[in-house]
Amino acid sequence: MSRKFIAELDELVHAKVISHDTAQDIRSYYESGTTENPGKLLTIFSILGAILSGLGIILILAHNWDDLPQLAKACLSFLPLLIGQLFCAIALFKKPKNPGWRESASAFLFLGIGASIALVAQVYNIPGNLESFVLTWMVLALPQVYLMRSSVTSLLYISGITYYGSFAIEYWNDANYEYWLLLAAIVPYYFRLLQSKPDQNFTFFHHWFLCLSIMICLSRFCDGGGDLIYLSYMSLFAIYYFISSQPFFETQSTRNNSFFIIGQVGTIFTLLLLTFERHLSFHTAEAGWITFITGPKHLTFITTALLTLAAIVLFFKKNHGRYHRIRIIDIAFLMTTLLFCTGNLSHIGVNILVLLMGLSEIRRSSKLNNLGILNFGLTIITILVICRFFDTEFSFVVRGTLFILVGLGFFLANYLMLKKRKSNGQ
Repeated sequence: MSRKFIAELDELVHAKVISHDTAQDIRSYYESGTTENPGKLLTIFSILGAILSGLGIILILAHNWDDLPQLAKACLSFLPLLIGQLFCAIALFKKPKNPGWRESASAFLFLGIGASIALVAQVYNIPGNLESFVLTWMVLALPQVYLMRSSVTSLLYISGITYYGSFAIEYWNDANYEYWLLLAAIVPYYFRLLQSKPDQNFTFFHHWFLCLSIMICLSRFCDGGGDLIYLSYMSLFAIYYFISSQPFFETQSTRNNSFFIIGQVGTIFTLLLLTFERHLSFHTAEAGWITFITGPKHLTFITTALLTLAAIVLFFKKNHGRYHRIRIIDIAFLMTTLLFCTGNLSHIGVNILVLLMGLSEIRRSSKLNNLGILNFGLTIITILVICRFFDTEFSFVVRGTLFILVGLGFFLANYLMLKKRKSNGQ
């Protein structure tokens, strides 16, 4: 608490604006708030220190590895694991209420598990590949999340299974199922965070990590599904968007509401991709539904159907009793699915849908007198115009005129909105 603030409190007491007891309560409140920050900083730096220390030990061992006998290599292979377990034991039994110790020790042990697996495999020439290594590492680290109640380990685990479910797998195979099982194993810990620590930064990070993990790995699960993958993502982003409107997430700030940001941006991005004609290479009407149900794309079809069904349920739950307030972004996944099912999913129709979405946001901003929503709608239209700049045969004069009109629209819309606010005394 600054000296200036203390002096102002004393001045208010001297002027009898507030009582001495009230001033003391204010001091106590701010002093208690300032004492929490060092604890948070200590936790952060402890975690960073543990990670850097673990990486340092690995580098030192790697530098002198070739000069060591095999027995020494075998013993040293378990050294990172033993040190990590020792730190975790101290955190559990000696400092159970210290989050810095718990998180840093757990992060060190997480790295120690991976290092020990790699070193033992190298010493004894155990065959394997990156996929099996990451899978073994994540399976062994999973119990640590619940035993240590470590959010850092949970985030590292989610990052690891995301790598396993996407980049470590060159082609679609049964390993994709294993990713979903590994993801389901961390869900109980995520729900525990939602119930016990809903406003903590670690919980916000879990929102983002889980959203991005599912989004990344869905592409592998739906690999080879043609245009169905676009419908899968439209439904997934719709699910995110509808989850963000639930009471728990609706009260969060925008930057903490990953479901809202990814759901809304993802929906618009997918629609913008579909506005390019080359992205629509497969038409249901030509192939027939039997191709999806019995052919090689049947898994993608089932995934898309389940995601669409879940999105429809959440759509009715979100808009129940207020259907007159439905936004175009609420029904974008339904309109895309209907156009696809009838064989009429064309880049022209999607262009119209994106344009209507931008215009509806501009109209909504006028009602709410909100500059943010206004510029959001204008941005959608601007990006659409930019996309058409690259795949249309209009002359540069026509294209330049369109850019000038969009720029003028930005300026006039914001000017009129500010003028309206000024006239209303805002």
